Amino acid sequence: MLLDVKEDGIRAELQWPLKEFDFVFPDAALDSDVSTLVARRGAWLDHYLLQHMRITDNSGRRWSVRVLDKNVLRDEQFLTGTYNELVFHLWLQPPGQSSPRSFTLYYDAVMHQLITHKMMIRIRQDWDGGLSGKDSAAAELGMLMVNPSDNSVPPVVVNLDEGSKWKGFRQMFFLGMEHIADGTDHLMFLLALLLPAPLIASGGRWCQSGGARYAVRNLLKIVTAFTIGHSLTLLAGALGWLRLPAQPVEVLIALSVLIGCIHALRPLFPGKELFIAGGFGLIHGLAFAGTLYNLDIDGTRMALSILGFNLGIEIMQLFVVLLVVPWLILLGPFATYGYVRTAGALFGVVASLAWITERVSGNANEISAVVSRLLLHARWMILLLAVLALFKYVRFFYTAGHRKRYL
Repeated sequence: MLLDVKEDGIRAELQWPLKEFDFVFPDAALDSDVSTLVARRGAWLDHYLLQHMRITDNSGRRWSVRVLDKNVLRDEQFLTGTYNELVFHLWLQPPGQSSPRSFTLYYDAVMHQLITHKMMIRIRQDWDGGLSGKDSAAAELGMLMVNPSDNSVPPVVVNLDEGSKWKGFRQMFFLGMEHIADGTDHLMFLLALLLPAPLIASGGRWCQSGGARYAVRNLLKIVTAFTIGHSLTLLAGALGWLRLPAQPVEVLIALSVLIGCIHALRPLFPGKELFIAGGFGLIHGLAFAGTLYNLDIDGTRMALSILGFNLGIEIMQLFVVLLVVPWLILLGPFATYGYVRTAGALFGVVASLAWITERVSGNANEISAVVSRLLLHARWMILLLAVLALFKYVRFFYTAGHRKRYL
């Protein structure tokens, strides 16, 4: 049972393996014709569930349990293989002014006949409690199972920590940081546009460095444009004003990486990088928004979620930029930078083509897997870049000093 804890109640998802249910009602053949199961036995299944599930508050008052809908899905486990699963979506409403954060759950469906049956209870989302369900240890609430000594099923008592808007905001902030840190395609697009930022284009090629001031000015324009772009569509998408299917958005993001990397090799739009960063930032923001759209929270919490999530994205993005860009600026005046820029851009071209193929076909490919493994060592690549930049910089001034003394 997965729980989404809301301000005034709990939305629950209950998953029943039908093959175990057949042990309880072998004559019902529930696992035989699953396509018509809900239509044939839906009312009976609702009645059975409500007879074997009860929730009370701390004073013993009973919660209302309402079945919202149900459907049959195909699931798979490593040991047991594929199986049919009946999934209930429930609304659990505490009485009066009782808090949805404290309750006792009594439940013995299936296990009242099949004593090996167990049910794990886990939080999938608790905005006020700062839990998204990703932290498995914190999200586990307990397990309902038969006590073999007397064949009883002891209830699970739940007392969640007191929630707050600060906890929810903090969770969204760190979720935004995690999202951009794991979103290698987002970072690669930004870095692809930053690669040629210290250089001046002439005759269809990247030529000499424009100097540190020129590089910093370009970098700030690109990062700001990308931030404005993805912030706009993050807001629109999270509020449900703008929605696009996930697949074309992901394909366009991979395409943006490809275009950015080709531009790093040969200037496609010199001087217009901020418009490209802002334009493709709109696409990247739609991917960010999907994380927030499904939260199903009220206006204040959604506003705090958007703010916290976006701040987390910006802080992590700024951290990566500060980690990489100084070495690009330092290397800019040297011929070695041409090799660094070319190597980085070619790597991005290969990665983006693998992502496009994977996202269009829906099938993973080996190149994408290799890229993912290489990116796990990104910190060593950045360290190598830093050592190379410092070596070239120190060597240049050391050589210049020798020449001056000789003259």
